[in-house]
Amino acid sequence: MNSLELEECPACRGAGVLTHEGGWSVSVECADCGAHTVFIEYDTEQERREAEKKVAMLWNMGKVIKSDPGE
Repeated sequence: MNSLELEECPACRGAGVLTHEGGWSVSVECADCGAHTVFIEYDTEQERREAEKKVAMLWNMGKVIKSDPGE
């Protein structure tokens, strides 16, 4: 399996983690502050690999969703 390179979190500089939800979607989430990319759905193994590449690209571009405390 090819390893994806993830930059530091654009919000807090924490570590990004590739996260799969129920075997049907994937996103990247910050282990420290919870900022995350959108979830991309997949059905097949090939679609899963492509979805992982897309969320890694979004993460590395700084396209994340983050809520501040109290929101």
